[in-house]
Amino acid sequence: MTGLRLIDDTEPNDVFVAGFPKSGHTWCQYLLAGLVGGLDVAHSSDALVQELVPDVQARLAYRRYTEPVFFKSHLLPRRDYRRVVYLLRDGRDAMVSYWHYHNARVAPIDFSTLVRSASHLEVRWHEHVEAWLANPFGAEMIVVRYEDLRREPAKELERIANFARIETTAEQLSRAIAAASFEKQQQREVKRGWEDTKWPKEKLFVRRGAVGSFRDEMPVEALALFTAEAGPTLTKLGYNP
Repeated sequence: MTGLRLIDDTEPNDVFVAGFPKSGHTWCQYLLAGLVGGLDVAHSSDALVQELVPDVQARLAYRRYTEPVFFKSHLLPRRDYRRVVYLLRDGRDAMVSYWHYHNARVAPIDFSTLVRSASHLEVRWHEHVEAWLANPFGAEMIVVRYEDLRREPAKELERIANFARIETTAEQLSRAIAAASFEKQQQREVKRGWEDTKWPKEKLFVRRGAVGSFRDEMPVEALALFTAEAGPTLTKLGYNP
């Protein structure tokens, strides 16, 4: 077990890809595992991706395969997170994705009940976003919008690499993006399955990833409840009704 370190034993230059759940973090893990770790994620196991880009809430320990190491996190701001990529997604789309996740992985729940209760969530979407935008510990931080990452993945992935002070080439970016495409990941999941033993085999983890999915998937009552609380944050960030 040489080189094994506790998950909190990180270095000042490490980068934490933080954000509210279901904001594209698993996809970002795959992009970074391909770009920084040189992994062909279209054919690799999820376990190997998790080795290269560890999830701080899913692991007790990790190994340093790259410098810096990228970590995935849904936690609120922490003093030891000195360099942060905050992955931001329209909260309405994030909640749609989380509703599907909750029904598959936790328990069936009515959408409006989920919005009211924030079941199994540390805080609500707008509270998570506002806490990180306040940046209380003065971390070096950039915000990457999920919508921009979907629309211009090469540009946004290069932003992340530049922030981490990692040199990349257009070829490396293109290869990482192609291997981590939603189509490739769905094909990989159909062939290999998802390695979370609690995930239902009949459901896809890599589901849709669409921008604006709330428009045809979020019930009117649930949308009204969510907007009543998160509306000011949506507006401030330019997410139009």
